[in-house]
Amino acid sequence: MSSTLRALVDTERIKKRLLVVRIVAILDAFLLVPLVYGFVTGSDVHKEILGPIHGVGFLLLVYLVGMGAVEKLWDWWFPALVVVTLGPPGSLIGDLIISRRIRA
Repeated sequence: MSSTLRALVDTERIKKRLLVVRIVAILDAFLLVPLVYGFVTGSDVHKEILGPIHGVGFLLLVYLVGMGAVEKLWDWWFPALVVVTLGPPGSLIGDLIISRRIRA
């Protein structure tokens, strides 16, 4: 396989993986907003239901970006950013950075 064709295939793999990361991050962000609101207001109503669902979303995001780093689709800063920002914010920022690099 020529290097140009390989780069094109890798770019398509990255785009597909980023699309999955973006979808999971947006769904998880919708769960994170009421959790943060409940934490700020002291309400425990949302915590019991949304907390575990957000936790699964967070773990899925870490898995997706971690596997992307293992597969050398991107560097390890992306999983680290996801962990530090608790999921959705880091996922969306990393997606934006990598998408811009692909376009350039």
